[in-house]
Amino acid sequence: MKKQKNDKLVFWLFLAPALISFLVVVIIPFIMGLYYSMTDWTAIAGVKPTWVGLENYKAMFSDTSFRYSFMRTFLFTLLSVVSINVVALTFAFLVTREIRFKNLYRAGFFIPNLIGGLVLGYIWQFIFKSVVPSVGALLGIEAIENLLILADPNWTLFGLILAFTWQYAGYIMMIYVAALLNVPQELLEASDIDGANFWQKLVNITIPMIAQAFTITSFLTLVNSFKQFDIILALTNGGPTAMYKDQVVNSTELLALNIYNVAFKYNNMAEGQARAIIFFLVLSIISIGQVYYNKKKEVEM
Repeated sequence: MKKQKNDKLVFWLFLAPALISFLVVVIIPFIMGLYYSMTDWTAIAGVKPTWVGLENYKAMFSDTSFRYSFMRTFLFTLLSVVSINVVALTFAFLVTREIRFKNLYRAGFFIPNLIGGLVLGYIWQFIFKSVVPSVGALLGIEAIENLLILADPNWTLFGLILAFTWQYAGYIMMIYVAALLNVPQELLEASDIDGANFWQKLVNITIPMIAQAFTITSFLTLVNSFKQFDIILALTNGGPTAMYKDQVVNSTELLALNIYNVAFKYNNMAEGQARAIIFFLVLSIISIGQVYYNKKKEVEM
C-alpha cells in the first residue's frame, strides 16, 4: 500500500511541471482572453477595460472582411489538405521503391520543411515576380510571361497553396514513408501471385493498411493550413485587394492574419481577441470532427 502511494506521488511529481506549464501558458490565458473579448480592452497600461458583453462578437460577424476571410480560409485549407497529401503520398511511393539515390530524394523532399515561413515566403516572392516571367519569355509563352501571380486575386491564393505545399509535403511524406514500410510485404507478394495490378493493391491493401497515417496527416495538414500566417505575411501580406459585396477586401488575408491586423495594425485588441476565440472554437470542432471521422473509417477498413 505504501509503495502504491509512493508510486502515485512520483507520478504526479513528474507530471506536475507539464501540468503547471499547460495551466499557466494555455488554460489561464484562454480564460483571460475569453473575458477580454467581452470588454473594450486596449492593452494600454493603466487603462481598465469596461465590460461590453457580446458587442465585439456582433461587430466581428457584421464585418464583411471577416466573413470573406473566413470563406477564403476554408477554401485555402481544403485545397491545401488535398494538395499536400496527394504530393506527399506520391513522394512516399517514389522513395519507398528500389530506386537509386532514394535516400537523397527523401532528404531533398524534406529540406523545404526546414526553411522558416518568412524566408520561404520571400523565396517564392522572387520566383513569382522574376523567375516565372523570365521562363515565360524564354519559352516564348506570352501567357506565362505576363502572369502576375501576386497581383491577380484569382491566382494569388493558388500561389500560396503552391508555396505551402512545397514547404510541408516533405514532412508529411515522412509519415507516409513510415506507414508504407510497415505494410506487410507478404500481402503484396500474395496479391502479385493472384495477378492484382497496382491500383487493386493500392485500394484493397495499401490504403487500408496506412489508414492511421491518413488520420495523422489529415489532422496536421488541416490544422497547419487553417492557422497559416508567416508564409502569407511574407509572400502577400494579405494582398492583392479584391471586391466582395461592393467592398474592398484583401484576397489572401486568411483568418490568422486578419486577427493579427485587427489586434495590432488597427489596435482593436478586444475584437481581435473575440475573433481569436471564434477561430479556436471553429478549428477545434473541425479538427475533432475530422479525427473522429477518420478513426471511424479506420475501423471500417
